[in-house]
Amino acid sequence: MKKIQVEIWSDILCPFCYIGKRRLEKALTTFEHANEVEVKWRSFELDPEANPTPGVNQYARLASKYGKSEEWARQMSANMAQMAAEEGLAFDFDRVVPANSLRAHRLVHLAAQHNLQDAAKERLFKAYLEEGLDINDVPTLARLGAELRLPTQEVEQVLASTTFEQEVRRDEYEARQIGVRGVPYFVFDDKYAVSGAQPTELFKEVLEKVWEEARPQPVSIGGLEGAACDIDGNC
Repeated sequence: MKKIQVEIWSDILCPFCYIGKRRLEKALTTFEHANEVEVKWRSFELDPEANPTPGVNQYARLASKYGKSEEWARQMSANMAQMAAEEGLAFDFDRVVPANSLRAHRLVHLAAQHNLQDAAKERLFKAYLEEGLDINDVPTLARLGAELRLPTQEVEQVLASTTFEQEVRRDEYEARQIGVRGVPYFVFDDKYAVSGAQPTELFKEVLEKVWEEARPQPVSIGGLEGAACDIDGNC
């Protein structure tokens, strides 16, 4: 029987995407049919033209982008870090290196070919948001690829070329077609969309609903029985 498919559009630069990932995972731990759920990650760049100035930290970048003070940026980041901590994540915005995420997205597409897509997404989120690694740096990505046990030659080929860029663009085109303007954005079995890092309970509720609708209860004799951060980076 076909599995429930959950497609997730996200950007590695998006803190809420990591939080949303963790909340969905928590929902799956209490979902009776978790083994019948297939998660597929889709690429989405919040800032495709990003070309951060070396040495400019995350707080200065945010302050400049929104026309606010660095103190405002620090407070906003602290609030987000606290939210992440409640999910067992250790965001360290003091160490975050602003970056363009295209290379990292392409690496995730390579990982998908080796059934390591979710592991790659997890590793890149952690590298960027907790470890202060530059996810646009080729040697760094090569090392992360080795940690994931991706074939060295394939990783080198991807990082030295534009391989999988077309796949990234296709994901982003599909996102536009269905009206995605912010991430994370979850689509369950092409039927229900959940936007944002919603509470674990909501993810569980949607999973249960999709399962019930895909597998209706039998009808007994005598009657029936049984039974959505935005594109500007505001996240």
